[in-house]
Amino acid sequence: MRHLILMGRRGCIAAAFSLAMMPFTSFADVYDLTVDKVIIDTGDFKKQGIGYNGASPGPVLRFNEGEDVTINVTNNLDKSTSIHWHGLILPYQQDGVPTISYDGIKPGETFTYNFPIIQSGTYWFHSHSGFQEPDGAYGAIVIKSKKREPFRYDKDYVVQLTDKHPHSGARIMRNLKTMPDYYNRQQQTLADFFNDAEANGLNVTISDRMAWGDMRMMPADIEDLQGFTPLINGKGPSQNWTGLFKPGERVRLRFINSSAMTYFDIRIPGLKMTVVNADGNNVQPVKVDEFRIAVAETYDVIVRPTEDKAYTISAASMGRSAYGRGTLAPREGMVAEVPDLKERPLLTMADMGMDHANMAGMDHSKMNMSAGSMADMDHSKMKEMDHSKMKGMDHSKMGPQPDPFYAAGSGLAPSHGENRKFLSYKDLKAQKPIYKLRKAPREIEVRLTGNMERYIWSINGKKYQDEEEIRLQYGERVRFKFVNETMMSHPMHLHGMWSILDTGAGKWNPIKHTISVAPGTTAYTETEVDAPGQWAFHCHLSYHAASGMFRKIVVEGGPETAQLPSAISKESKI
Repeated sequence: MRHLILMGRRGCIAAAFSLAMMPFTSFADVYDLTVDKVIIDTGDFKKQGIGYNGASPGPVLRFNEGEDVTINVTNNLDKSTSIHWHGLILPYQQDGVPTISYDGIKPGETFTYNFPIIQSGTYWFHSHSGFQEPDGAYGAIVIKSKKREPFRYDKDYVVQLTDKHPHSGARIMRNLKTMPDYYNRQQQTLADFFNDAEANGLNVTISDRMAWGDMRMMPADIEDLQGFTPLINGKGPSQNWTGLFKPGERVRLRFINSSAMTYFDIRIPGLKMTVVNADGNNVQPVKVDEFRIAVAETYDVIVRPTEDKAYTISAASMGRSAYGRGTLAPREGMVAEVPDLKERPLLTMADMGMDHANMAGMDHSKMNMSAGSMADMDHSKMKEMDHSKMKGMDHSKMGPQPDPFYAAGSGLAPSHGENRKFLSYKDLKAQKPIYKLRKAPREIEVRLTGNMERYIWSINGKKYQDEEEIRLQYGERVRFKFVNETMMSHPMHLHGMWSILDTGAGKWNPIKHTISVAPGTTAYTETEVDAPGQWAFHCHLSYHAASGMFRKIVVEGGPETAQLPSAISKESKI
């Protein structure tokens, strides 16, 4: 039971009424969560899913920095489950990843998590078992700081996004394995070919189509999954989640992207947003009109609506196949105009690191493909491809790229007027550095690879099941070099330790738990290896992780109290 302070009959009635009015919020240091089958209503369709305490999303867990929490999780499902506390720094045994942290929670059993809260900010929690997270097993975490925060606000709302699909996660995975473009509803047509030929010339258009055909890729390969309804705090666009304000108030919006696969572009027409926090860590404030939030990231923004009117929170999917919609308003029932979705974006050869201007007349048959022909499109062997022989594409000589969030070409880059500000990673600067700046003596290359033809995703050309873990030494500083050799953006999440994103800002480089790497780009992060034990490291696109873009990291050495487990079951799959 949630702990309450006794304060007399009248006080208990008032407390009970207050809790009843806020059913999704916990305030004490002991929490009870149940994992349940639930019905999810998106406004477009209803489906059976998985939730916490009878609902999806689950409760907003509110912690205080410095407290020790106890969380009792009871599994009411007929299958094993788990809960991962995304972004929280804690002992690895409490991290909630089956086969790495523990065995998971069997049906009918209760597992008790105990860990200290040593940070503040916005985070979230979700199942790390099978496809329970895309099926609805997720919730938000808000941690109050010990110190006064460096910005003011009057209202505080969680805005938790997800992409709810009529199909179950397991069915989606089966369909993608059978036909990778099963859910792609934005494929190019013959009419598109003629339009491109008229605009760009026939030779360039033919060369472009041949290159995509050789690679078994399509310019529309931006979203693996379409046909979903975006939800904000569990509500679809027609259900219109609403946060209330009084004109002139500063409103803090804690955006969390809990989607299985979908990046969202966020804007609130008529309001500037001041970004103050990224992935739980305060950043130097930056005013923007729009920002992209990758899967698993969080961004806190402050807005100050001064007029007595409603404002739309617009969350357009990166592929422009769907939109989420919420409202800020002075009173319930008020609505504002919902922006149009705009045209679908398309990938370009520049997005893949290739010089589109030199595509015409390119002899595809002479590209150096020692690992096999492009017709086989085995990205897992792309390391053997001689990129330096492909015009405009030499990943091996790329230096640090300050903003890996957007692909090089027009396909995924923001398109807006000159007076609109779109957040990029290079805008993020730490409010206060956590670590001293020092040189990392060791670099580990992490090539993000895949085979879209068979829907296999991998790291350095090998799936999780076929590769050994990455070993780090406690106390060292390590530099990760992410090279994205695929056509997809990948949000890479390291459990248990922070990733310091190298944007060229030195000691002000932002500290994050999830780093998005766009197609054809290279990103660098550094990590202070300060968490002994073993940790998951993976792409946070659910079906990419499940297909093999996943690793285990083992941190050797450190305090004797953090011994590696002697027997963790290898039977349950992540």
